[in-house]
Amino acid sequence: MSQVKFEQREDIRVTNTSGGNGAPRGRGAPPPPGAPPQKEGFMHEVGDALTKGAGPNGYLAWYLKKLQEDPLRTKMITSGTLAGLQEFLASWMAKDRSKHGHYFTSRVPKMAVYGAFVSAPLGHVMISLLQRMFAGRTSLKAKILQIIVSNLIISPIQNAVYLTSMALIAGARTRHQIAATVRAGFMPVMKVSWITSPIALAFAQAFLPQETWVPFFNAIGFVIGTYINTHTKKKRLQALRRKYQETRTTETRTEYDRRTDTRTDRGPSGYQ
Repeated sequence: MSQVKFEQREDIRVTNTSGGNGAPRGRGAPPPPGAPPQKEGFMHEVGDALTKGAGPNGYLAWYLKKLQEDPLRTKMITSGTLAGLQEFLASWMAKDRSKHGHYFTSRVPKMAVYGAFVSAPLGHVMISLLQRMFAGRTSLKAKILQIIVSNLIISPIQNAVYLTSMALIAGARTRHQIAATVRAGFMPVMKVSWITSPIALAFAQAFLPQETWVPFFNAIGFVIGTYINTHTKKKRLQALRRKYQETRTTETRTEYDRRTDTRTDRGPSGYQ
């Protein structure tokens, strides 16, 4: 009985999937001769390109290969691109326009230069030293010590260089101006680093191979840097608006006092 049912289903399948000449065609069979090319081929290639990022031939594998072949130049290109994009996004989110009304200000290429020629070489040296210091040490004590060294030595150096560079990009030229900028922003930036860095480093230690640490920390740094930059821009714009309002108020009061004093000097009738 079961055999009869199987044969009936097979007959129905063959009948429903047969071509115009009566030959059976399955899903995977090629189209008949003379049929137009399938239009979904291009879209299939686009979808495959967008979804193969983590595969053996995907973007991550390609990037890691570039890191192994030419690590410093790859980091410089990556950091410069992310720094410029970070500045543009922060300007857009903070509504910080140039005098021409554009978000792409002169700070964007300056930040790209900083990312490529300052941040990337410094991060390359710092992370390389950290990994060499703790190479082959997988104990819990070694991992905790690695987090402590990262937060007490590496992060302060990187943040101090970052704030100094930001002061120069913002227009500071004297040593006093640079030092004031670093003092004002050092502890707020360090507090953010002390919160996020141990979590990110512990996650990398537990789940990521060391060759993937660079893109992982780049992504974390991009998000945190964009947040800090946006917050700083908003505070600066608020301070400028407050200063502008105070200046307008002072000018209005000065003008009012001047007119009042003039009328008083002339007497009740307006004449001396």
